[in-house]
Amino acid sequence: MINIDHIKEFQKVFLWLTSRPLFLGGLVVVLAVCIIAVIAPLIAPYDPIKIDLPNRLQPPSSAHLLGTDHLGRDLLSRLLYGTRVSMLVGVIIALMSAVVGGSLGLVAGFFGRMVDNILMRLCDMFFAFPPLILAMAIAASLGPSLQNTMLALVIVWWPRYARLARSQVLVLRELDYVQAAKAAGAGQVRIIMRHVFPNALSPVLIQTTLDVGQAILMAASLGFLGFGAQPPTPEWGLMASEGRVYMREFWWYPTFPSLMILLTVLGFNLLGDGLRDVLDPRQRGRFIKIRV
Repeated sequence: MINIDHIKEFQKVFLWLTSRPLFLGGLVVVLAVCIIAVIAPLIAPYDPIKIDLPNRLQPPSSAHLLGTDHLGRDLLSRLLYGTRVSMLVGVIIALMSAVVGGSLGLVAGFFGRMVDNILMRLCDMFFAFPPLILAMAIAASLGPSLQNTMLALVIVWWPRYARLARSQVLVLRELDYVQAAKAAGAGQVRIIMRHVFPNALSPVLIQTTLDVGQAILMAASLGFLGFGAQPPTPEWGLMASEGRVYMREFWWYPTFPSLMILLTVLGFNLLGDGLRDVLDPRQRGRFIKIRV
């Protein structure tokens, strides 16, 4: 038997989605990129790293829908495989930064005192440097590679999650239900995992969604500058870097990788903005009040 309350909730969600076309657009873009990353080997018409010098720098045609690069490799195939690389890089960087920074921020905010002071001064030290410059310095010292780029960006980004989680915990630990749990004799680990962590998770989740797109952009930037993925890896930033030399005569070479970066980052940003509205009780309450 169908529950009437479930139908009403579904109607509210449907009305909310239809009232936010930008969020829907971001969701569609992100889902499309994820699907492409999964099925790239099935739909790519050519080997993405196979060199074909007689067909180098060919314009878009029926044989090569997006043209070829300076080594004759099919750009469409490289873009499809590059989706797997860029998505994997973005997700790993955002998740690792959230786990490391969120955990440290949770500890700093809950225990306070010396632990809080040490971790926050460490965060201040990282915030004193421009993120891209610091990531370039770390990646250069570790050596140019995709793995080192990911590690460099995690090192640069964890402080923002630590600050965000700490600010949430500072508010939550003073609320009545947390104080009641302490008075009832609950242990610190139980209070953190049962009462503090679940309520501090929403803003961290939203920031993680937003940072997937930013991580893709930063990794592409480092790849463009030569600190990230190395040839022949089909990575969007590296492809745009290789194509910039041929920009005037062969416009398709740098254009299509740059458009993929633009669309993917935009999709994640729109999706993150929508999730903020969903997970923010004040936004959700205002929506229900207007619509119902």
